[in-house]
Amino acid sequence: MSWQEQLISLYLFISKHYEKDLSHYCSRMSNYADLSFSDEEVIVIFIFGILRKQKELKSVYQYTRDHLSEWFPKLPSYVAFIQRLNKVADVFIPLVELLLTQYPKKISYLNNSLLMDSMPIMLAQRGRRFHAKVAPDIATKNGYCATKKLHYYGVKLHVVGRHKNGCLPMPEYVGLTDAGMNDNKAFEQIVSCLNNDDVYADKAYTDTFYHEKGQFNLLTPVKKQKGQDFLDAADQALSTAVSRVRQPIESFFNWLELRWTPRSVPEVSLFKM
Repeated sequence: MSWQEQLISLYLFISKHYEKDLSHYCSRMSNYADLSFSDEEVIVIFIFGILRKQKELKSVYQYTRDHLSEWFPKLPSYVAFIQRLNKVADVFIPLVELLLTQYPKKISYLNNSLLMDSMPIMLAQRGRRFHAKVAPDIATKNGYCATKKLHYYGVKLHVVGRHKNGCLPMPEYVGLTDAGMNDNKAFEQIVSCLNNDDVYADKAYTDTFYHEKGQFNLLTPVKKQKGQDFLDAADQALSTAVSRVRQPIESFFNWLELRWTPRSVPEVSLFKM
């Protein structure tokens, strides 16, 4: 498929589903807003820019202006483009869900490995968490991030993704919980769905009873016992190997943090995409 055919196909796909469902997730425009440059065009430009290996918003805009000006003659200024992109930002969550339903059901994987982890979405930190009021239906003030050693108000994102060599994991189960939700409790909701998988997780999942509910192999770094200063060579080697396999899920969360800012948070539990 040529890039022209790819661009046209993408535009037709976005236009079809924007008119049907996605428009409900956009911020309303004022009666005097200039809509000569449509929301569909904003979404298409952003996605197509990523497909063309443009990793920053500015480079996406620059690529469009330099190479696609005939396709998008009403392209506004960079500042106006970013403002319009912010107004349609909530479209991308249901759009990703929609795209995943179009993804081929039979995918060839090199192994049966799943990567599992969670990420805090901090809407307010430290003392400010007691006065925060964003997304009160799900966000709570009892979150604690051990990595950054701080308390926060917000939610927690849980992801179980299929491992793919050399790539970010393909999410299979994704969900939001309140900030204080224990990772084990969130994971319990999908344990019965797992079958003959190797699940790589961090130390938070070490002490579990999951094997009574599902048939899978849980692999985590080895915890030190009380009073133990060092792991023996075998345990250290196992911990290092598990951490290396888990690295892509951490990269996945880093990618999310670099590109998205929390907005309103829907009330959902752990579910399959």
